[in-house]
Amino acid sequence: MANILVYLLDGKIYVNLTNRCTNECIFCLRNDKDDVCGQQLWLDNEDSTAKDVIEQFEKIYSQTPSKEIIFCGYGEPMLKFDVLKEVASYIKDKYPESKIRINTNGHANFVMKKNVVPELKGLIDEFSVSLNGSTEEEYNELSQPKFENAYNEVKKFIKACSDEGISVVASVVEGYKGRHLDLKTCEQIATELGAKFRVREWIKNGY
Repeated sequence: MANILVYLLDGKIYVNLTNRCTNECIFCLRNDKDDVCGQQLWLDNEDSTAKDVIEQFEKIYSQTPSKEIIFCGYGEPMLKFDVLKEVASYIKDKYPESKIRINTNGHANFVMKKNVVPELKGLIDEFSVSLNGSTEEEYNELSQPKFENAYNEVKKFIKACSDEGISVVASVVEGYKGRHLDLKTCEQIATELGAKFRVREWIKNGY
């Protein structure tokens, strides 16, 4: 099966860059299935280039133009930072009216060993960052990060986006198998970091 790098969902265009992730969230859709609305998102390999993504993007955009492009798939999109940056630059140049959002776990600066947010200013209109907990312990239980101090890295990333003047939303998944978070504290953390706050109700199908 060919790699699905770009797909449609609810009239929006999504970009699926990688299977890799630095979390193993217990509520992640990919734990239970390998498709979204029948679209197989598990990639055959990690070798896709920006050119490959752009070719698929143009095919979909020509049939269903969208004013919202979202980097979000079965892995963490920022792990393919150079490809993401090149694709986002292409979209902004050719379709400047389109809003570009990245759904991310907020680990990119830790992985890249530098603050990459300034490189995306003018390309990315909004970051949606998975806060997923009011405490480090809660975050670790839900998100199962593959490195230590990940929760603090997420908060630092949110602050970096805010400091750069890029719209940023801190999100949490609420109601996973009847589990409830301290939403008031989560919202307070988001506000202190300069972010908006969004509660994503857990849906078994993931969308």
